[in-house]
Formats: sequence, structure tokens, C-alpha cells
Amino acid sequence: MTNFLMIVEVIVSILLIVVVVAQNSKNAGMGGAVSGAADSSFGGKQRGLDAFLSKCTIILGIIFFSKNACSRRGANIFST
Repeated sequence: MTNFLMIVEVIVSILLIVVVVAQNSKNAGMGGAVSGAADSSFGGKQRGLDAFLSKCTIILGIIFFSKNACSRRGANIFST
């Protein structure tokens, strides 16, 4: 069972990295944030592939967090 959970963790981690890297940049980086271009990145609807990748990021992030928060290895960190 432990091996299965470790494999799931690796797969979810790799998928999360791929999904985040595949997303388009919303602004021009720090230069855009200083000049006010970051204002256009808030709000608005995402469509198509951007919406799908955004939902995948949220779902994979929840799975990743939940799996690690509930795992036995994570619980041992806080035990005295």
C-alpha cells in the first residue's frame, strides 16, 4: 500500500508540474507589474485550454495537498 501511495504522489507531482508549465503567462513579469500591466491579469473569463489547465491545476493541487496531509509520513513529522 505504501508503494502505491508513493507512486500516486510521484504521478500527481509530475502532472502538476507539467500543467503549471503548460499554462500561458498572464502578464509581462516584474516589468509589467511595475508599469501597471498586471491590472489586466485580474478578472475576466478564461476560455478553452487556459480554463482546462487552470481547473487541472486546482484539482491536482488539492489532490497533492490532501494526499500529503493525510499520509502517515506527514503525520510523523509533527509527532513528539
